[in-house]
Amino acid sequence: MSTRDYQGQKYQKNQRALVRDVLTVEEALQITINNFPFTVTMRTPGNDRALIRGLLFSEDVYRGDNAALSLAYRQKNAITRIANVTLDKSLLGAGIKSTRSLLSVSSCGICGRQELDDASTFKDCLTKKTTISVGKMAASFDRMRTQQDDFLRSGGSHAAAAFSETGDLLSLMEDIGRHNAVDKVIGDLLWKDQLEQASYLLVSGRISYEIVSKAYIAQIPILAAVSAPSSLAVEYSKQFGLTLLGFCRGERATCYANDWRLTL
Repeated sequence: MSTRDYQGQKYQKNQRALVRDVLTVEEALQITINNFPFTVTMRTPGNDRALIRGLLFSEDVYRGDNAALSLAYRQKNAITRIANVTLDKSLLGAGIKSTRSLLSVSSCGICGRQELDDASTFKDCLTKKTTISVGKMAASFDRMRTQQDDFLRSGGSHAAAAFSETGDLLSLMEDIGRHNAVDKVIGDLLWKDQLEQASYLLVSGRISYEIVSKAYIAQIPILAAVSAPSSLAVEYSKQFGLTLLGFCRGERATCYANDWRLTL
């Protein structure tokens, strides 16, 4: 269950009244690999299969075929679920030892760049030459917004959505964590063998460097958000050749990196 009813005391204009609100559920998922502890993530229950697949892919723990991976679940207690991933040890990637290896590329010489550079040295890092109109992106944000069921009920969840170059919605996921929503989308696309079709990724909140790195690893060339990106998110996008947009609200958007993929 992704939302739950809770009672509260509402205060307004020197008056108070009992209210019942819908809140987004947050619980722990403990992930083990071959019965060895790997990580614990706080997430909104639901689509755990997609979350695990996306997380393992983003962290370079496993990027192989679906057939080689199996999952089993058990409930540890009222708020903790354990998911065990069974994989042949020979298939495990470097991320099993270090889950933040992308930080090692931060000394790339582009950090601190503050101006948009159309002739970015890193423009061809991502192989996809996708282009998209700002109007189509605005329409995609509208579509994502209308399908954020948990947010419409609780106001307390984030969303991520992946679209094809033609504007087809490939996957939409919600979670209390922004990173989890992105991992769920990537994992869902992997399970459906549709990751290569994803041309742009929309997120409902702000963009950190971690979300940029997830989009880059998934080879999704355009990343856009309702809110602001961080400075490091912009610098990573310039390095990785990823088109990054923030403040996408209605027909407005601001591009901070690699705007050559955008048309009017």
